[in-house]
Amino acid sequence: MPVHFKQATIIGVGLIGGSLGMILRRKALVDHVVGIGRRVENLQTAVELGAIDRYVADPKEGIKGSDLIILATPVDTYERHLKEWAHCLEPGAIVSDVGSVKGALVERSEAAMPAGVHFVGAHPIAGKEKTGVAAGSDGLFQGARCILTPTTRTDPHALERIERLWEETGSIVLTMDPHVHDAVLGAVSHLPHVAAFALMNALADTRDHHVPSLDLARHSGGGLRDTTRIAASSPEMWRDIFLWNRDNVVALIERYQQALDEMKRLIATGDAAGIEKVIERAKHEREQLHVRPNANA
Repeated sequence: MPVHFKQATIIGVGLIGGSLGMILRRKALVDHVVGIGRRVENLQTAVELGAIDRYVADPKEGIKGSDLIILATPVDTYERHLKEWAHCLEPGAIVSDVGSVKGALVERSEAAMPAGVHFVGAHPIAGKEKTGVAAGSDGLFQGARCILTPTTRTDPHALERIERLWEETGSIVLTMDPHVHDAVLGAVSHLPHVAAFALMNALADTRDHHVPSLDLARHSGGGLRDTTRIAASSPEMWRDIFLWNRDNVVALIERYQQALDEMKRLIATGDAAGIEKVIERAKHEREQLHVRPNANA
């Protein structure tokens, strides 16, 4: 039978939280969905789009009676939220999240749970560069991966319920150690975002200081747009991801810098064979990827 909850509270009704709410309501996986967020306009839109039934300003009021709480805010806010209202949760409630960083964040969230309340880390890899509930849809997670990050403290029954919940969204669910998750996602998601942000800023600097007449919007082709699509992502969200996964991200940036330096050396010295060799290797690696269109962590 499909998993079912009495009341779900979604804290942060944006793209991911809003899309999840749409599915919870459409598939009747929950009797009632409450939304909590900072912007009333976005919450009103969430009601209009069917992502939530109602919204409240006070999280303590919003979690009252809820047996499922989803944290869908920037990851740096988790501890503040949990300190504010975790002690008000009813025994048996499950707190989960949708954050792109796990590791120490999961450990701290588990430690904040009162007796009888369970935390299950989750990361649906199904974002877009657009933000807000208006960009959401009840098909967002179809065919996407959702990584659950249980630890030795994770309640098996709570884990099973969250696994079934994400399966109901159409996600392909897998489990991973929280720290392994951060190493893997650092490579396949966090570093690509660093590269996209840095590339756009490098081009902007070129335009502003060296070639003032450079019109990126008019002259850019598919290559630039495809490479930098994710540079339009939320600055607040990615600031927190980079800081919470800083050790992995910094190590990966250093490795990326080495690869750029090697490309620079080959081009500067006119080493045609060397250039072709590194491009051929990159081409081979790219062809091994099986990327879901529009999927973005």
